[in-house]
Amino acid sequence: MNPVEKYLQSLPAPEMAELRRIRDIVMATVPEATETTSYGIPTFQYQGKYLIGFYGYKQHISLFPTSGPIEAMKSKLAGYKLSKGTIQFNLDKIIPEPVIRGLVLYRIDQIDKENN
Repeated sequence: MNPVEKYLQSLPAPEMAELRRIRDIVMATVPEATETTSYGIPTFQYQGKYLIGFYGYKQHISLFPTSGPIEAMKSKLAGYKLSKGTIQFNLDKIIPEPVIRGLVLYRIDQIDKENN
């Protein structure tokens, strides 16, 4: 069992389901992304660079898309607690799939530009 799956199975069912949903969205959006962990946090890499991470805390779930995607999609993230590279949310107000896809696609574009 890979470390990400082991981590997900350690969570309560509702949090596990939400993080699996996010994981599935990322994998469907970027099939070539590599799943890994960084500092104990499940993450994805694209072309060897950090793409996005996620983690379930006791009081919330965090998505870590870096600061660029958050800034670019700030209007779609109204109502969520935002910091420089983090979006915090609760299970009663999950981040919609199109927004997660947008964050991931923005980050891919950043990585592609860095690599060219």
